[in-house]
Amino acid sequence: MQSTDHYRTAFTSYLDNKILISEPRNLYEPIAYILNLGGKRLRPVLTLMATEIFDVDYKRALDAALAIEVFHNFSLVHDDIMDAAPLRRGKATVHQKWDVNTAILSGDAMLITAYQLFENYAPDTFRDLAKLFSTTALQVCEGQQYDIDFETRDDVTLPEYMMMVQYKTAVLVAAALKMGAIIAAASEQEQNRIYAFGLNLGIAFQLQDDYLDAFGDPKTFGKQVGGDIIENKKTVLYLNVHKDGNDKQKKELLDLYSIQPKNPSIKIDSVKDLFLDSGAAERTQIAISDYTEKAFAILETMDISEDKKKVLRGFGKQLMARKV
Repeated sequence: MQSTDHYRTAFTSYLDNKILISEPRNLYEPIAYILNLGGKRLRPVLTLMATEIFDVDYKRALDAALAIEVFHNFSLVHDDIMDAAPLRRGKATVHQKWDVNTAILSGDAMLITAYQLFENYAPDTFRDLAKLFSTTALQVCEGQQYDIDFETRDDVTLPEYMMMVQYKTAVLVAAALKMGAIIAAASEQEQNRIYAFGLNLGIAFQLQDDYLDAFGDPKTFGKQVGGDIIENKKTVLYLNVHKDGNDKQKKELLDLYSIQPKNPSIKIDSVKDLFLDSGAAERTQIAISDYTEKAFAILETMDISEDKKKVLRGFGKQLMARKV
């Protein structure tokens, strides 16, 4: 097993050599731009790591890892359009730097490119990778639609929200791990276990993202802090207020989500106070911890060495160590 930094460096080098700007430049420059904005490269690292967890050289998984990263960034380009987001990883979003039509078309090209990368595998592996990828991609789209629908609903429940989180975010983390297991020809049981590990870790990751959107440091978070509040998104923080807050807190939150003041910082600060005073912030942190521990419990059932469990456990702890 290699270190996380080794996998990340190897993947970044592979990406740099593969993502070339060709004609028409206005199609491919935005693709190179979003892929070169950096980030933790979480999903491709997981694919490479999972391949070696099951005793196969990670280099065999580089194309699948690239497919996962290209698809993830495709979804970010389109999400940013729908959210009218000005920043991504601290830089201008693709639709801001170019225009909406260019961002849509470049995103479409990224999705096609992701599928093409699976063609580099043997037929049986290609079939299993493409099947998993298609299911996952559709679930991500379903999750995004739920997310959009929730913006205009006042009756969203916490179970509905958790389903959205699973589809929009967690399934891609889980699929990234399972792709490595597929390439390594691991047993179906082990493929399913590492998928479940990733699913729970992915849920914890998204809940933490919700938390950091309100309470994060914009210098390290990489997105506009308070963006979910401005967009009136029913995050886990919001839903925890409506589940366990008092009547006054619930009414105040609904009132705040019905306005768009000229100075959004006033709304952001007021909502954050409600998250803290109602205990929603604390309950969210508990949920993050619970899903992380579920992931680690599944890890213990896997038929791999303790050293390899330690590597996955360490990655999970590192991932969840993001601070405000």
